[in-house]
Amino acid sequence: MNEVTLTHGQARATIALLGAELRTWRVSGRDLLWRGDPAIWPDISPILYPVVGWTRDGERVGGRHYPLGLHGFARFETFRVAASEPDFVRLTLSDTERTRTQYPFAFRLAVEYRLGNDGLAITLEVANPGEVPAPYACGVHPGFRWPIGGAGREGAVVRFEREERSEVPVIAPGGLVSKTMKSVPLKGLELPLSDALFANDAICFLNCVSRSLAFVDASGGSITMQFPDFQHVALWTRPGAPFICLEAWTGYSDPEGFDGDLFQKPGMRVLEPGARARHQARFIYRAK
Repeated sequence: MNEVTLTHGQARATIALLGAELRTWRVSGRDLLWRGDPAIWPDISPILYPVVGWTRDGERVGGRHYPLGLHGFARFETFRVAASEPDFVRLTLSDTERTRTQYPFAFRLAVEYRLGNDGLAITLEVANPGEVPAPYACGVHPGFRWPIGGAGREGAVVRFEREERSEVPVIAPGGLVSKTMKSVPLKGLELPLSDALFANDAICFLNCVSRSLAFVDASGGSITMQFPDFQHVALWTRPGAPFICLEAWTGYSDPEGFDGDLFQKPGMRVLEPGARARHQARFIYRAK
């Protein structure tokens, strides 16, 4: 078995065991996720763990260097099915000799999907079964079709729950977070989307005050992302590509020039031995 299929009424989703990645989500016959294209972006909805974003040159723990790359390794590992129902699945991953060459900590990562009539909840549960504290960050990164309803890409907006700062960090070479800020064209709660907005990589709202946002295209169709357990969100596409990523993160890329230990990396959380934490994001589709 390479994937799991969930059904609920007129909704259907498939999740690959490789990376616990959501591969399709359909509501009333409409496909909501982009299909992936190796020439543009091969992923569809990767799970980010045990870091989010880029590290400057890998990570450092206790004076040793580990080659941990973009968004960590969970998306490259095969999960196992721990529990399933027609509209629910829990997939799990544990540390191995291979993961410890990149991240020298014991962990148990569970990814849960719960499908509803017009919604899909993704929950990440991180546990520390080891004997020492373990730092981590995690996130979700689904790519949705842009446009949703076939009305063209022009006129799409992201509408935040609350007013956000109109300045976001510039993404420095290597995907790192610069101290330099740039303005984005927020108009009240709404951010108009355009290719020019993403000419220099993702738009990252760090420590945002909203706990939900909605991507609304010219057809009036929308995808709302509720993220009560995440502090940071990002919007990303490649200019001209037919997708928009709505990302929820607990952490983010290394700041430019950062050379500290993984425990010192901004945005990292630390689980004490025996502790666990759950982070949920919920996505809701509306035709209009």
